[in-house]
Amino acid sequence: MFCYDYPRPAVTVDIVVLSGEVRDVLLIQRKHPPFEGYWALPGGFIEMEESLEVSALRELEEETGVTNVRLTEVGVFGDPLRDPRGRVITIAYVAVVENPLNVKAGSDASEASWFPNTELPSLAFDHSQIIRKALDKLK
Repeated sequence: MFCYDYPRPAVTVDIVVLSGEVRDVLLIQRKHPPFEGYWALPGGFIEMEESLEVSALRELEEETGVTNVRLTEVGVFGDPLRDPRGRVITIAYVAVVENPLNVKAGSDASEASWFPNTELPSLAFDHSQIIRKALDKLK
């Protein structure tokens, strides 16, 4: 096994799902630390054998039950302090659906719900920044 001279960051995916003309946002309530009880975007750590998009689709389904959406990359977010667990870089995606889908919390989400993008609760990590960039990308 090869050993790198430099530390390697963890990689995650986050998914902004927007619906309707008013662009409601799908959020999950985190079941575990960090930010336990806070609302967040669906997402999580990539598996070593998955592509980034496959990871995003898997996490979205595991945490909300949402399937069959088309993802568009929003960008990469890599502030060294964005995750209190350590150096984590995330690749964010956006999906737009016509109407709010039925969602069901699963995996490490205790709840899943739609929120108007103008009335979002306090969010975990840098997820408010990710949502803003997704909304700007769609303008």
